[in-house]
Amino acid sequence: MPRLVLLRHGQSTWNLLNRFTGWTDVDLSPQGILEAKQAGELLLRHGFSFDLAFTSVLKRAIRTLWLVLDVMDRMWLPIHCSWQLNEKHYGALQGLDKRETVARYGEEQVQLWRRSFDVPAPPLAAEAVSLQHADPRYRSLPVVPTESLADTQKRVLAFWEENIAPALRQGKEVLLAAHGNSLRALVKHLDGIDDGGIRDLNIPTGIPLVYRLDPRLKPLGRDYLGDRERISAAIAGVAGQLGGGSAAGADPAG
Repeated sequence: MPRLVLLRHGQSTWNLLNRFTGWTDVDLSPQGILEAKQAGELLLRHGFSFDLAFTSVLKRAIRTLWLVLDVMDRMWLPIHCSWQLNEKHYGALQGLDKRETVARYGEEQVQLWRRSFDVPAPPLAAEAVSLQHADPRYRSLPVVPTESLADTQKRVLAFWEENIAPALRQGKEVLLAAHGNSLRALVKHLDGIDDGGIRDLNIPTGIPLVYRLDPRLKPLGRDYLGDRERISAAIAGVAGQLGGGSAAGADPAG
């Protein structure tokens, strides 16, 4: 029975500052480093070993994966990094304080940019697009000035079908360390969540989400590892990043 573990990176420096991050390559905060190590300890305690791992090309996810594998003494595992597992591109919102953005545009509009399935944020300015396209990680890609979650899901699922699903079908135990929205996109697919329902799905930082899958890679069950109160509090923190919100009904694995 294949097992897949999804792990949102530990708290980043911009999570701490409550800024939209997207493809901006910020690192983990001290709290994020601790969260990653704690995730490794949890996975080790529950008997996970893993055969290979996947992550994005953003350092907060890569470092989270390194820290987890270090704690588990499995730093020798094959690791596949891909831009297709990056966070959703937040366009011109990247770097902005979330609460200040609400004050400027209104909570309803910001929630559409942040949580909806098919509404992208305002695009990057031309100069910022040029700087991004000059980055060696993205030089061969079409220009990406912003994304909706639907756009993110297209690239995540393309990577899933080509790389992750075949490994799981071979019986490999897989760890995927990525981002709030790239993981939301994959969970939407795995759990069959509709376009409206995905708005209420919140994935906390640094807490492993374990899927048990049948041979067709359909979920037999999923659950977060760890203390239930801590998990609920972490989900509530994600839901309330704009200064409001509730975890009630936010995540069926909660």
